[in-house]
Amino acid sequence: AATKLASAEKLMYFCTDQLGLEQDFEQKQMPEGKLLVDGFLLCVDVSRGMNRNFDEQLKFVSNLYNQLAKTKKPVVVVLTKCDEGVERYIRDAHAFALGKKNLQVVETSARSNVNVDLAFGTLVQLIDKSRGKAKIIPYFEALKQQSQQIAAAKDKYEWLVGRIVKSHNEPWAGVSRKMQSAPEYQDYVYLEGTPKAKKLFLQHIQRLKHEHVERRRRAFLAALPQALDALLPELDEIEQLSCARARKLLEAKADFAKWFVVLDETPWEATRHVDAVDDERVPFDVLETPAAEQLYEAHREKLRAERKRAEVRRAFRENLETSPFITPGKPWEEARSFIMSEDFYLWLDEAVYVDIYGKHQKQLIEKAKEEFQELLLEYSELFYELEL
Repeated sequence: AATKLASAEKLMYFCTDQLGLEQDFEQKQMPEGKLLVDGFLLCVDVSRGMNRNFDEQLKFVSNLYNQLAKTKKPVVVVLTKCDEGVERYIRDAHAFALGKKNLQVVETSARSNVNVDLAFGTLVQLIDKSRGKAKIIPYFEALKQQSQQIAAAKDKYEWLVGRIVKSHNEPWAGVSRKMQSAPEYQDYVYLEGTPKAKKLFLQHIQRLKHEHVERRRRAFLAALPQALDALLPELDEIEQLSCARARKLLEAKADFAKWFVVLDETPWEATRHVDAVDDERVPFDVLETPAAEQLYEAHREKLRAERKRAEVRRAFRENLETSPFITPGKPWEEARSFIMSEDFYLWLDEAVYVDIYGKHQKQLIEKAKEEFQELLLEYSELFYELEL
């Protein structure tokens, strides 16, 4: 017959870490009356506990085992907290078990969920001999196997989350319901629990949010040069202005609201505007970022370069008009050495000069034609006399 035990109002699932904090945890009491017991798990804490002498604990465990042995029921020695285990304590516990008719020892960690099922499975096999004998695996080997199993399950679960969740606005409640029947979800929750599954989901959501924000940021920065071209096209207006002063100037422009939006709250990525994908206007606080300031400086430099190129074009035309070496019909290859300076090549491609030169030659040729025709008219009487 099975051994009967009674323990009135004994709390179940109780841990020493909860001492003094019992009301903060779920209260589960043992059933009233006597319990039928078919076997025992004899637990030995092998961690370095505060104010606890391990030798005294082992002496207590030895006395307890002597009492359990009288019941003739199977006993499995379970080493707990092996994730914080002291090597000497583990070695002494194995020696104790070896001296007690080769008691089976299972090294466990409830925190890491290592070998917990194995401890109960080993006891069940001793109770029911018809069951296959469980292979007892040392803690660190079991931890390695479990870590590999968890890593594989995590990869599959993250793949599942990535396939299902495409928006950073997806709620956990709805997504978890969708995943309930998926083996990838079930396996990971079994190994690591729902809180960790939710944590990975939230990390995925954060990645999606970050990617979404960065896409929006890139789009805003890409639109900024166009906005500056439209609102601040004149160098004279901004050449001496810092970015901060230029922002005030922008707000006064008539088309400001076409390109920018001033939000009630900042930063823009923490507002609803981050999800307003149909509104392509640039949040005004984007202009306060270093990237926007660099674009503003680039805009000023572009206007300065455009002014310089215009000056170079004008100077080149003046050279053409005043140079005595440029005559109608003279090829560019012959004229180039007379009119080009090194500074010209710094600002414009040769193709631009060739184009300007071609237009100038066209004007010269047209002018030469007109002058020749006037000359013919002026001396038309001479030609008439020659014919006679």
